[in-house]
Amino acid sequence: MTKATTTQSSEDEPGRTGPRRSRVSGIDRAVQILDHLQQEGRAQTAYEVARAIGAPLSTIYAIVEDLLDKSLLTRTGEGGVWLGPRLYHYGLAYARDLQVITVATHEMHVLAREVGETVQICGRDGGMMVVEAMAEGPGHFVITSRVGTRVPLNWTASGRLLVAGLDEAERAALFRKSAKASPTGRAVTDPTVLLAQSRDALAAGLSIQAGESDYAVACIAAPVLDEAGACPITVSIVLPEFRVNEEQLTFVEAVKTAARRIEDKLGWRVGHFAAGRKSG
Repeated sequence: MTKATTTQSSEDEPGRTGPRRSRVSGIDRAVQILDHLQQEGRAQTAYEVARAIGAPLSTIYAIVEDLLDKSLLTRTGEGGVWLGPRLYHYGLAYARDLQVITVATHEMHVLAREVGETVQICGRDGGMMVVEAMAEGPGHFVITSRVGTRVPLNWTASGRLLVAGLDEAERAALFRKSAKASPTGRAVTDPTVLLAQSRDALAAGLSIQAGESDYAVACIAAPVLDEAGACPITVSIVLPEFRVNEEQLTFVEAVKTAARRIEDKLGWRVGHFAAGRKSG
């Protein structure tokens, strides 16, 4: 009979002196490894991972090897590991049954054809905005953010909207913790200003930023609000900064209409009207 084993940190090993610490299971360590790689956005060695998450190196080596065997991680050059192909297949299976993304993706493509620019569906993971889906425009304007891109909330128009559903104290705390300087140096980092901008953007059902994350790139975003008034996703148009100044009204109406269509198809706007929300 094979004896089941449980991975534990070295702090719990028999014979160790000092205060006893809580045991960390193998599955918890595996999730920590995957989360860390996702947050870093690049391959890392087992040593780098162990140091970053504060885990015994021997434990991380053993779990990394197990994840590699199961294709949950894959090896890269210079001894690094990265998210493996099995995770991609899990993601595809999950996305097929995710009604919100299915509906939003359809409207994203409709909007991209309508305005002739790149359209993205974005969500929030803690203090980060995540690009969840993307339809590229037909032109030659290059967008650096792709599906899976994660940037601080304060860099983006969507970031001001994705905090809907949190009270103001929670929003302020989130902005204080997550706001970072952007590559262009133009992103607002003051949490008081970000809180005020978020309040105004949610009241208007619209957020616009230009040049805060990337030079000469602008974004016009509208929130998709659920029945409880939270904002699980935004729909946004990413375009050259000069076009915002020349054709802002056209883009604003188009993105707000797309957001309303998504809400309608998901049955969320009924809840808005019941709560007294005015049509955008």
